[in-house]
Amino acid sequence: MEAEADLVALAAWMDQQDLGAGPIEAAVRLTGGTQNILMRFTRAGRDYVLRRPPPHPRENSNETMRREARLLAALADTNVPHPRLIAACLDESVLGAVFYLMEPVDGFNPVSGLPPLHAASAAVQHRMGLALVEGIAALGALDYRALGLEGFGKPENYLDRQVSRWRNQLESYGQLQGWPGAEGLPGVEQVAHWLEAHRPRAFTPGIMHGDYHLANVMYARESGELAAIVDWELATIGDPLIDLGWLLATWPEPDAPQNLISVKPWIGFPTADELVAHYAARSTRDLGAINWYAVLACYKLGILLEGTHARACAGKAPRETGDLLHGRAVRLFERAQRWIG
Repeated sequence: MEAEADLVALAAWMDQQDLGAGPIEAAVRLTGGTQNILMRFTRAGRDYVLRRPPPHPRENSNETMRREARLLAALADTNVPHPRLIAACLDESVLGAVFYLMEPVDGFNPVSGLPPLHAASAAVQHRMGLALVEGIAALGALDYRALGLEGFGKPENYLDRQVSRWRNQLESYGQLQGWPGAEGLPGVEQVAHWLEAHRPRAFTPGIMHGDYHLANVMYARESGELAAIVDWELATIGDPLIDLGWLLATWPEPDAPQNLISVKPWIGFPTADELVAHYAARSTRDLGAINWYAVLACYKLGILLEGTHARACAGKAPRETGDLLHGRAVRLFERAQRWIG
């Protein structure tokens, strides 16, 4: 993306959008995310962040960018912290892919390291956890139809489809030579049967982030408040309680030898029960089956991580990475087994 030709093309497109004038300056790639490209730059004294697919995009990368831009535009006047959309280019010919520009977020990701204020204060860390819950409570409370997001997802029978969808995903790994099979995941069938037997009968559709955890948010530098929820590529219209379940499934256990997500030092963050209570106090949703959502998150995320292990067994991903993620998938299924008793 730093290529001069791309910057010239980007500047020409920005001219058409009345977004400054003159050359693009101080262009630098940002870290964060494993697939898409983020680039921060300055033009005419204003800072921008560009988000686009990688040079060799996946089949659905451009559509994902279109969806992200549509969602960020819909969130513009809401109380959900998010990167502010400036403009989107849906024409793939400008830079070879769909892209959008957003305002830079003044904040930090806690998984990448805590600033001194946040590292030293249990009270600030406790507030960080509560603010994290408030982000999805606010998101799930939005009226997606009023925001113009009708058709953004398929909420009909959303929960009914989940277990079969991910069971089929797991079975598809059998096509990868060398994968030892689902037997390496403890209790995988037991968890699936429990989920089918205890599925909530109804839910109220709403906007869900789809991958909500500590690695996908940024915090204000001077407090424990959320600066922005980021990485919206899996957002859809479904059951927002899945976001809370996902948060619980990925929530670090302080005494665990290794967690899926790690923040250090961990001296004041709320317990999982506190997260649920805080959500309940800020939502009209029925949390009576929240354990089901947490177990579903373990099931889905465990299967997703096992996919990398299966590809590694077939020589299509680094073996070290595959083994690491397999270990994390095993721990997720062990956690699910503890939760279903």
